[in-house]
Amino acid sequence: MIPLRRIPLPTNAETLLTKWSGRVSDAGGSSKAARDLWVRAASPKKHVRGALEPMARGNVRCMYCDDSRATDIDHFQPIEKAPLRTFVWANHLLACSYCNSNAKRSLYPVDQDGTCLLVDPTVEDPADHLVLLLRSGEYLAVNDSPKGQQTIDVFGLNRRDLVKGRLDAFDRACSNIRDWFVLIQDDDPHADRLAQALLDSPFIDVVHAMTRLGPAVAPAVVGQRTVAALDAWRSVHSF
Repeated sequence: MIPLRRIPLPTNAETLLTKWSGRVSDAGGSSKAARDLWVRAASPKKHVRGALEPMARGNVRCMYCDDSRATDIDHFQPIEKAPLRTFVWANHLLACSYCNSNAKRSLYPVDQDGTCLLVDPTVEDPADHLVLLLRSGEYLAVNDSPKGQQTIDVFGLNRRDLVKGRLDAFDRACSNIRDWFVLIQDDDPHADRLAQALLDSPFIDVVHAMTRLGPAVAPAVVGQRTVAALDAWRSVHSF
């Protein structure tokens, strides 16, 4: 999971969502009313998706697992929990069908004060609560962060296919960044294409974690022959 910048909606889209929020309220504000209206809301969903897709990194990857293509508009605070937020722009993210329908579903854990215990990557830096161990492909909660652990558990961030995918992505990223480094030293125009291909690939969270490695630990994690390439990459491609 990586930080994402939420963009403002165009005025006409914001007005449209406000109008549909009013319809939910007029219909009684129940989760059933909100769900029925959301199913019929073709135009609002088109505007929401159109704004969310440029926010997603890579080739419109899931904002939670960073693996599969994002196919679903997810209500971060589920309709069942907050029907009046069904059409609120700040409550929409893009997810793959697995993360949305099989992992998260209507889960929305909160602490005793009612504060959400899931990381919203458009609101905060996931690295405040999560750390990706590149050598194992697994996420850990930073300092036993309850929000970090709940995020790992609810989204299934350490499920087997994701762990293997991250390990494979890490090997590819190290190789691609070294190749990119050679190309830029030769002023080869293919360097930009190779960089973009890496940034568009699944598991962009792996590349993001690599760029955040400190100089003291980078050699042990990526290998000494990748360090110079990673330093150059970091200076050009920041998140």
